[in-house]
Amino acid sequence: MQHPAELSPLGKSSAYVATYSPEQLFPIPRAPKWAELGLTADALPYAGVDIWNCYELSWLLPSGKPVVAIGEFSIPADSPNIIESKSFKLYLNSLNQSVFESRDALMDVMINDLSAAAGKAVGVRLRTLDEVSREGIAPLAGHCIDELNVAINHYDAPRADLLSCDSNRLVDECVYSHLLKSNCPVTGQPDWGTVVIKYRGAALDHRSLLAYLVSFRQHADFHEQCVERIFLDLQQLLQPEYLSVNARYVRRGGLDINPYRSTDFVSASNGRLVRQ
Repeated sequence: MQHPAELSPLGKSSAYVATYSPEQLFPIPRAPKWAELGLTADALPYAGVDIWNCYELSWLLPSGKPVVAIGEFSIPADSPNIIESKSFKLYLNSLNQSVFESRDALMDVMINDLSAAAGKAVGVRLRTLDEVSREGIAPLAGHCIDELNVAINHYDAPRADLLSCDSNRLVDECVYSHLLKSNCPVTGQPDWGTVVIKYRGAALDHRSLLAYLVSFRQHADFHEQCVERIFLDLQQLLQPEYLSVNARYVRRGGLDINPYRSTDFVSASNGRLVRQ
């Protein structure tokens, strides 16, 4: 079956348009992947957001002087569409030689364009490099499981059967791993990330969790769907009081994508990690 993204610019030669071109944006419906996971739009078991950070954003002032900024875009997890990443980059490139009266004027344009593509209101923040620099690298809370001594030989597809827990022991903990990797379903390029899991429920066996996360290593799917699969597999195993899964992916082409899924969504941290 043809992947919806195969109709997008992804994996194809593209002309880089340097003047404002909102038609570059290519929406991909979430519904087929939701159906694959047994989900429907009106009964999602999580709330959340996909936070995109853009490090290659520039436009022109009326004087002709260029401006650079770092963009943060928040796409609701229940929006009808994701935005294909290369089309997003092409859209951002189209701003390079375009004149906007002010940063606020550009933000208004981007909110309108991105919300139309996603099918739901998208949040936009444009920050100076000094603002982002002052924040520095964000430390991760919780316990890293990467140094566990685990024998692993499953890499081709997510293996929920590798997961185990102690249902007689309830915990409230946060664990993370830098060993998440999957592949783009169209180009086959690797997507590297850090995944942070917070939960209250039956105690996860950390070795089994690490083996499970590594089983995504050769799996082909988008960032958002990988996180949703992890969330659903953990939810089914743990039946937790609370669960959140947040993946912080390494940037490609000036964009990083950070899906967050939670049973009790309040807000997602967007602190930049060392590989971002």
